[in-house]
Amino acid sequence: MSVKPIRLFGDPVLRMTAQPVTTFDNELRTLVKDLTDTMQDAPGAGLAAPQLGVSLRVFTYFVEGELGHLINPDLSLSEEEQDGPEGCLSLPGLTFDCVRAHGVVARGFNMYGEPITVEGTQRLARCIQHETDHLDGVIFIDRLDGERRKAALKAIREADWAGQPPPDVRISPHGTFGRAL
Repeated sequence: MSVKPIRLFGDPVLRMTAQPVTTFDNELRTLVKDLTDTMQDAPGAGLAAPQLGVSLRVFTYFVEGELGHLINPDLSLSEEEQDGPEGCLSLPGLTFDCVRAHGVVARGFNMYGEPITVEGTQRLARCIQHETDHLDGVIFIDRLDGERRKAALKAIREADWAGQPPPDVRISPHGTFGRAL
C-alpha cells in the first residue's frame, strides 16, 4: 500500500490550477495508485492529485462500488441541480450542503492515455464535480451560499487540524518535478 499524507485546507497547492497531463508513463501510474490507496485508506469518495501536493489534472473516485480515475477531465453538466451533503478529505470531519449539477458526463483519459467517458448522477456526479474543482484550485466551500460559507469558515477555524503547518514537500526525481511539460 502507498498511502500519502493529504494536504489540508490552507495549503497553497489546493488553490493552484493543476497542469494537464502530457506524459502517460510509470510515474503517472504510480500517482494513480497512490491516489487510490490514500483515498481508500482515508476513506473517501474521491481524491485529486493536488490533495497529495501534485499539481496535475488527475483524480480517483470510489462511489457506490465503482472505482476509477480520470485524467484531464472535461465536464458536461446537466441543468437539473441537486442540493446535498458534501465533505472533503482536505477538510476532515466537516460536511456542508452544497448545490451541484444532478448529472455529469466527464470525458478524459485513463492512466494509459486511452480516452474514457464517465457518466453519473447524484453522488457520482457530485464527486466528479468536486474532484474536478480541486484541479482548478476550487474547494467546495467556495460554492456555498453566504450563510453556509460563513458556517463552514467558522467550523474550519475551530477544527483541531486548523493552522497545522503544511507537510514537508518531497521533490520528484522525475525531470518535470511532478508537473506536466
